[in-house]
Amino acid sequence: MSIGQERALTRKGAMTRQRIVQAAAELMLERGIAGTRLEDVQLAAGVSTGQVYHYFADKQALVLAVVDFQSDEVLDAQEPLLARLDTMTGLRAWRDAMVEHQRRLQCVGGCPIGSLGSELAETDPAGRHRVAASFERWHGGIHHGLRRMQERGELAADVDVDDLALEALTALQGGLLLTQIQRTTRPLAVALDGIIARISALRTQAGQLRRTGAAVR
Repeated sequence: MSIGQERALTRKGAMTRQRIVQAAAELMLERGIAGTRLEDVQLAAGVSTGQVYHYFADKQALVLAVVDFQSDEVLDAQEPLLARLDTMTGLRAWRDAMVEHQRRLQCVGGCPIGSLGSELAETDPAGRHRVAASFERWHGGIHHGLRRMQERGELAADVDVDDLALEALTALQGGLLLTQIQRTTRPLAVALDGIIARISALRTQAGQLRRTGAAVR
């Protein structure tokens, strides 16, 4: 279904499409993409085969919609936290929320976006690009906070905040994977504590440079 067709959906049609996508997302997170058939989605969503194919030409089209759905679910929920990543208090609140969320899930499921990406990376170029775009959006949210920190002089001008944001996202994803596998939040907590400690150290260095510069003047 094209973007124009999506815009033309009636309210009822949009709700039916959303129900199909949500059912597919839940099944794919539980069973994996390969283990989820369109027939399974049809039954879970309570729709007919014709309705599934009305909104999605094939399984790949549905998978792409699921990637977008999971991206919005994950990142929209984090938006208030990502908006405060320009302070150490905000970074720690983000860390605590990520760890607590995994604790509530009993460390089951991992990252919905990452799980999709691991299946699509070597088999579906379009899917891989869509997942990469989701991670770029996530990276952008982290980057924005660190950039504001740098603009206030709390990070030195020579700190590459793009790389630093990538380090944070990589720590998060690695921590989520090990948390899922080991069924304990410790890997995630350690990974995020490590990147936050690094950012804190960089802020301390920036403060020392400012004080040194003021003393010289």
